[in-house]
Amino acid sequence: MADSTPLLSHCDKPAEPKRPPRSLDETIEGCIGDFGWWQFLQAILVSLAWVFDAQQTFISVFTDAEPSWHCTQGGDESVCNALSNICELPKNSWSWDWPSQTSIISEWGLECAPSFITGLPASAFFMGCLAGGLALATLADSTLGRKNMLLFSCLMMSFSSIFTVFSPNIWIYSVLRFINGFGRATVGTCALVLSTELVGKRWRGQVGVVGFFCFTLGFLSLPVMAYVNRGSSWRTLYLWISVPTILYCILVHFLVHESPRWLFVRGRKEEAVLTLKSMAQANQSPITMSFSNVLIEQESWNVDIYSSIKILLNKRWAAKRLAAVMVGGFGIGMVYYGMPLGLGNLSVNLYLGVTLNALSELPASLITFFLIGKMKRKDSLLGFTILSGVCSVLCVVVGKVSPSLQIAMELISFFSACSAFNMSLIYTLELFPTCVRNSAISMVRQALVFGGVFSPLLVAAGRTNNFISFGVFGLVIGICGLPLVGLPETRGGTICDTMDEEEHKQNEKAAAAIATLA
Repeated sequence: MADSTPLLSHCDKPAEPKRPPRSLDETIEGCIGDFGWWQFLQAILVSLAWVFDAQQTFISVFTDAEPSWHCTQGGDESVCNALSNICELPKNSWSWDWPSQTSIISEWGLECAPSFITGLPASAFFMGCLAGGLALATLADSTLGRKNMLLFSCLMMSFSSIFTVFSPNIWIYSVLRFINGFGRATVGTCALVLSTELVGKRWRGQVGVVGFFCFTLGFLSLPVMAYVNRGSSWRTLYLWISVPTILYCILVHFLVHESPRWLFVRGRKEEAVLTLKSMAQANQSPITMSFSNVLIEQESWNVDIYSSIKILLNKRWAAKRLAAVMVGGFGIGMVYYGMPLGLGNLSVNLYLGVTLNALSELPASLITFFLIGKMKRKDSLLGFTILSGVCSVLCVVVGKVSPSLQIAMELISFFSACSAFNMSLIYTLELFPTCVRNSAISMVRQALVFGGVFSPLLVAAGRTNNFISFGVFGLVIGICGLPLVGLPETRGGTICDTMDEEEHKQNEKAAAAIATLA
């Protein structure tokens, strides 16, 4: 299960007395430090992938939106002004406010199409995320590793976005959005895991939150780009977000290291040693500790491309944890992805509404960043899901009284969902060991995305009745948060590397609890 093979023997001091075996955390931190500048720069570069992830996720808010329209002189203006449904008007009595190519709705004449058709591209994107997560998630834990999986996902996301520019109809467009979601599925997961495994355990929470800031930055950039291109084709917006992603991949390929922790666990010790040497030299910190007595846990399972998921399901404690965080993730995802899509159903300017929602992610990320060391994971996650659910339902109730109060409730609900989203990923990262961590986080992200699959359909159906969208959002996130009650608290705990190590830690806690009761 473990060995004490001498590593980095050039670091040994002959006179140094024998010490108890060190953990992998102590090994890596002793070599490259807890949080050097080179580690910081690499973590930032990896986290930038979240910018492009956010842009691909929410671009349909603008490209698939129904444009505003006005009555024309070609028809009876009294009849036109008395009706709000353009499907009941003669074609010559109204016109779009902007050129038809600004949205897929106006370009392809979908203004009177069923809600299933108009919501299909966004739903196809989330279904692609589900399929991609299931098909690609374990590759980062098994054969490809964190870095290569991140590069593959970003490139697939970028090229599919470029091909989307040439879509001739909504059916091809939906297929390409599915492929785009398929490639995008593991971007955030790989970025989160890789960035946190490049630094010491004391900084993992803060570095993980950097990715959430980058996601907010990508979200905020969308209304800016959409406003600048408001009179241009929706296809231009896809080019704006796809080309920079290719340039980003080039930087990652040459500047970012693979996770030494993953290399160790996979038995690739020589590569791990070379990576540690390179990072230590880049940090300009001398290697002073001895590596002659290092405890490196090798996973006892025969991990192949999909066995990490089998491991999670075969272990009762792991399956229980995974089921609870996935159920919670489903509710969080429905609100998180659904709220921005539903802004068109509220009495607020679309550009302003999206900007306010994006800005509400900033305090959510700031709270997580500065208070992650003090916040109890389970209690915080439960509190955010309940608050989001209550405010989402209130958004429907107060909408009949005050539009301003309605948007305030929507922002609080979205802020709470953002905070819950962030906390759920940090919590999952700490609940599972290294050998299955990427797969576990991927499964939770799939649950988040699965909630997003239903969001466009609920939003389309809720254009006439907000309870179908915002009311359902609130009820689902509130109920789905309840299974989290049975999970353990992880704040301040040691992150394990193997399933055996995690089980050993749980057995020690159980024994200590029994001894206390006795």
